[in-house]
Amino acid sequence: MKTLNDILQKHASPLLGLLGKSRVGSRRGKSLRQEDAIDPIVPLAPLVKRDTLRIACPDPTTEDTLRDRHIRQAQTLVRQERWAELTQTIKDADMRREMTPGAMPVADLMAYGARADVVAAAEHALMDGKPAKGAPLLAGIEALEHVLAENKGDHIIGSIVAQAHMDIGWAWRGTGWDADVPELNASAFAAHFDRATDIISDFNIQIHQSALLAGTACALLGGTAPGRLPVSDRYEKLIDLNPANPRVMRAMGNHLLPRWYGSYEELELEARRTASRTTDTWGAGAYTWVYFDAIFNDEGACANLDLPFFIEGLHDILERRPDPYTANLLAAYCANAIGQAISGNDDVDQIRSQIADCAHWIVRRHLTELHPMIWAHAARGFDNNLRIRSATRFAEAGREDAVRIITKLFQREIAAGKRIVFTDTGPIARAG
Repeated sequence: MKTLNDILQKHASPLLGLLGKSRVGSRRGKSLRQEDAIDPIVPLAPLVKRDTLRIACPDPTTEDTLRDRHIRQAQTLVRQERWAELTQTIKDADMRREMTPGAMPVADLMAYGARADVVAAAEHALMDGKPAKGAPLLAGIEALEHVLAENKGDHIIGSIVAQAHMDIGWAWRGTGWDADVPELNASAFAAHFDRATDIISDFNIQIHQSALLAGTACALLGGTAPGRLPVSDRYEKLIDLNPANPRVMRAMGNHLLPRWYGSYEELELEARRTASRTTDTWGAGAYTWVYFDAIFNDEGACANLDLPFFIEGLHDILERRPDPYTANLLAAYCANAIGQAISGNDDVDQIRSQIADCAHWIVRRHLTELHPMIWAHAARGFDNNLRIRSATRFAEAGREDAVRIITKLFQREIAAGKRIVFTDTGPIARAG
C-alpha cells in the first residue's frame, strides 16, 4: 500500500516535509460541539427557578445522552480494533435509517465516534494554525488508511476515512476567507479533500443505498467543486434515501446560495421540489428546512422567501416532531438567530421580524423544557466550525439568553402578577 505521504504528494509536498517523521498518536476524543478546551464539568441547575419563571433544564438532555452513547460506543470499538463489529453496527443503523429523537442519524454519530480520536489529535496539533515540527498529524490518518486498505470494498469504512480527511482538512484551513489562509494550510486542505474524493469515488451510492455514503459525498461540496453532478441532484439522492433528516435539507439550502454553487432561483425551486417530494414526512416543513440557514446567512435569499409558506412549514415541523429538542431548536432559531439578525435592509428586516414573532406561539404551544446549548448555538448562527473555549460558560450564556427572551414573551402575564410554570404539556400562567 502507498503511504499517505505518497497519496498527498502532488498537492502538499511542503506539508509532508513538515510532517513526514511523525508517528505518535493521541487517544483524546472530541464532542459534537467541537470544543477544543473544556472546563471541568459543572452541571447547570436542573431547573430554572425565578420569581416569575420555572422551567426544567435537564443536563444532559435526553438527546445529548443518546448522541454521546452512540459516539462512545464507536470510539470503544475502534480503540479495541473491533472493526468488523463496528462496521456491521453502523451498516445496520444506516439501513434502518435509525435516528435520535432530535433527528440525528445514528450511523453519522457512530462514524463520527470512529474517527474522533484521530481528528481530535490533528485539531489539537493545529490549534494555533500550524503544527510544531514533528507534530503527530499523519499517524492517526495513516492508521485509518491501513484499515481501509484491508477492507477495500467496505463503504462504511470508506465513509469514515473520507470524513476524517475532510475534518483534518478543515482543521488545517480554518474558517477564514480564502485570501487569509496561508499557502501551506490551503495546500493541506486541498490534499485531504482530494484524497476524500478519491475514496468516495470507489463506491456507488445507488448500489449501496447508504445515506451515510451519500452524506459523505455531499460533505465534499464544502471543499471541492460539484463536478458533473449538480449540487441539487447530489442532495436529492441523499434526501430520497432519508427524507426524515432535516440537516441534509439545511445543508443543501446553504450550498444553493450564490456564494456557493447555486442561485436564488434555484434555491426557491429546490425548496419547493423538496417540499413536494417529502409532503408525507414534513408537510410544508421541507421548504422551511431548505431555507433555514440560507435566510440567516444571505439577505437575498431572505428577500426571496415565500414567508407564509415558510411559517406553514414551522407549524408542520412541530406537528410532526413535537419533541423538546425540535421545540427548542425552532424557538431559539426564530428568537435568537433570526430575531437578532438585523441587516439595515427594511424589506429583509421586516421578513425576519415576522419570523422572530413565531417564537411567541412556538414557546407557548410547544416548549416544555430548556436546552441551553441550542440557544447558545442559535445566538451564533449555528456555526458548525465554532470553537468553544468553555462549554460551561457557553451553555450558561445560552440559558441566560433563553430566560431573558422567554420572560419577555410572557411580559403581559408577569406584569399582571402571574408566574409562568412550564409543564409536560407546555407553559401555564399561575397566580403569584
